[in-house]
Amino acid sequence: MTALTVTTNNWVRTVTMDRPESLNSFNADMIDELCHSFLEAASDDSVRVLVLTGAGRAFSAGADLKSMGTAPDPSKKDLRALMHSIIDFPKPFITAANGLGVGIGMTIHGVADLVFMAESAKFRAPFSSLGLTAEAASTYTFSRLLGHQKASWALLSGEWFTARECLAMGLALEVIPDDKLMQIVYEKAAQLAALPLASLMQTKKLMVAPHVEAMKSAVYEEAVGLENLAGGPANIEAIDAFLNKRDPDFSNS
Repeated sequence: MTALTVTTNNWVRTVTMDRPESLNSFNADMIDELCHSFLEAASDDSVRVLVLTGAGRAFSAGADLKSMGTAPDPSKKDLRALMHSIIDFPKPFITAANGLGVGIGMTIHGVADLVFMAESAKFRAPFSSLGLTAEAASTYTFSRLLGHQKASWALLSGEWFTARECLAMGLALEVIPDDKLMQIVYEKAAQLAALPLASLMQTKKLMVAPHVEAMKSAVYEEAVGLENLAGGPANIEAIDAFLNKRDPDFSNS
């Protein structure tokens, strides 16, 4: 069963994370298919712009914690491959956050070129409350986009943020009424796709080039941090509390 639905229209490739029953949470299949989608779209002449969105009421609830409790985690190598495929993606990359965004469902917006959010969408980076550290190059991109103070609060506190708050912080370009989100995002994407691809790619390359190595370095260091913390006392306590629907106790962590 595929984790994605992929369509192409007028040079716009729309990739929809399609696991609504699990709020489009990231498991090994989702990571692998997303990586393949970015690599394939990068070399596909029929694609000039890629839009990423989610099916159902969530953009993505982040890591699949139920899978983490019963099966090996997706390896850091797989997540690094996905992030590299996004960082190296040479064409405009747009995220359309249709709903809930948790963990990578929030942090992935930091590596997008343009971010549009539904009015009702809300976001959280709960890494500290899971006994983990941030990912998706957010330890670099959030400081660059939001400023150090706001980035620190977003990544350390695990607090919820509304779409309007994300807009004010600099994480989004525009907040759109829920029922108009995909229509307006597609119109924006089609507007870009009607322009010369070589110009789009060269301009993006010039804008992104100063940050590529820093983002990849952040991805690597985050992977090391996650490896060091995953399976530790705080992480085990957090997952057990989640699975058993209780509040975690970090007094010994």
